[in-house]
Amino acid sequence: MKRVIVTIDRFESILLLLLVSVLFYLVQPIRTEKNLELRSDASEKIISQLQKRGYALAWPDRFLLRMLGRPERGWIYLGSERMSRLDFLHRLASSDRFVRITLIPGETSVIFFDQMGHRLHKNPEKLFAAYRSLSPYPEGGILAESYNIPLRYDAHQAVQYLINLSEKRFRRLARENGITYTPKSWQRILTVASIIQKEAANRSEMPIVASVIYNRLKKRMRLQMDGTLNYGRYSHIRVTPRRIREDNSSYNTYRHRGLPAAPVCNVSATAIRAALHPARTDYLYFFRNDRGTHDFFRDYRAHLREVRAKRKELKRGEKHTKSLPHSKPSGQ
Repeated sequence: MKRVIVTIDRFESILLLLLVSVLFYLVQPIRTEKNLELRSDASEKIISQLQKRGYALAWPDRFLLRMLGRPERGWIYLGSERMSRLDFLHRLASSDRFVRITLIPGETSVIFFDQMGHRLHKNPEKLFAAYRSLSPYPEGGILAESYNIPLRYDAHQAVQYLINLSEKRFRRLARENGITYTPKSWQRILTVASIIQKEAANRSEMPIVASVIYNRLKKRMRLQMDGTLNYGRYSHIRVTPRRIREDNSSYNTYRHRGLPAAPVCNVSATAIRAALHPARTDYLYFFRNDRGTHDFFRDYRAHLREVRAKRKELKRGEKHTKSLPHSKPSGQ
């Protein structure tokens, strides 16, 4: 009997040791990205891919992941960059999958919902219809940044999610700048920001472009800016003299005074801040230079001299190009 008891005691000790080892293994911390992409739905491949990316995982994790659930490929939001191994594996197996969507600053909603519909496999017209019914703004109601949209959302839920997040950011920006947030007053800010977004060559130019807009409005001058005509489906269409003549909408700031009736596009937080804090200048004109940025002018004569000089330069370039001998295609 004593030998049997001793054997059982050894078995229990080994079992206890194994249990402690497993528990110790499971509570070890794992460092991760908050947003993680799983490129497979097979446990073995997921662990192998994460190992190659530097994750401290080993062969037992393949078995544990398979036991905890059925992983699916796609993006998941983990919420933290440090957690226990067990928590990490559990989230890999059970977290909602999402698609990461980026709204590029300056893009219009109709184009964005086309792109979003393609990524989420949803009808773009339903997405846009949901936006029109839910947003207080005809355009510009979604802040231009990246979003993680759960795949389980339908069209209405996906758009509501974007609008809710944007509204929170709008309210925070208003609060940070000492402004009482109301959709009516904020639409004017978004409209100015949208013109800045379309016209400025870079972030540093945004407050200066904002000053030109406000200076021209103060003097009751027409804005006469091409970017305002890149609204809706015209987002990427070159503005021509014919288009300026024929477009009768409020977006045509060559024909109508003041701001357009609504924002031209969706904007970044940087453009909103520029609209709220324009540079102090007396500039009224600007012209795109050879460096891809803009030169700013206080008076029309200086602006006109620059425009004429640029046109002459372009004509000389065209003549020079036509006079060059034709070269053979590469490789012949």
